[in-house]
Amino acid sequence: MTKFALSGLALLALTVLLSAPASAQTGEPSRPADDRCAWEKLSDAKVGLAAWVERCDYGDRKIDLHFEGNTVVQKFSDGGDGEPVIYVFDLKDGEKWEDGIRRIFDEHTDPAIAPRCVPEDALVAPAGVGRFHFIPLEDFEAELAKTAIPDEVPEPPCGDFGYWPDGIQYFEVHYDARKILFVVAGQDTPLFDAETLELLTP
Repeated sequence: MTKFALSGLALLALTVLLSAPASAQTGEPSRPADDRCAWEKLSDAKVGLAAWVERCDYGDRKIDLHFEGNTVVQKFSDGGDGEPVIYVFDLKDGEKWEDGIRRIFDEHTDPAIAPRCVPEDALVAPAGVGRFHFIPLEDFEAELAKTAIPDEVPEPPCGDFGYWPDGIQYFEVHYDARKILFVVAGQDTPLFDAETLELLTP
């Protein structure tokens, strides 16, 4: 687990994630649906991902999760763009997963910051799965501490694909697959089942 302190909301989200059984894909969601929501299996063989997602109807607001390219996005009916919640990346030919998450992180991070961040185990994961996030090296962390404002949640120190001080996000590796996920669980219980994400074999 990261050495950085999480906010209360992030700790709540972390508690929910860790309370779910760490087991492989079972064919059923690992928890009951939220009030006024229903589980639905979202699957795209071309993308290579299957996931249980919740579709919610609150009368004047509906929430839908769907694929946009290689990304699962969460869309609110009352406006705004879809919010990416699960990214699916392909490993290159012969590329090890360790090199894959490093490459993907570097491709999505300011080159002035990326070399100053390293991967670390993030969360308990189902069997055959690893979860990692990028945190600052000690010297970078010390620099950030000098400019930190007390009682204010800082910006993600390693960029949008790194450790998130006020929520949960991480790279997910399925060791028997040739794809890498980047999962944005957020601050509250996500409207997808993070414990039963399934990478599909072409």
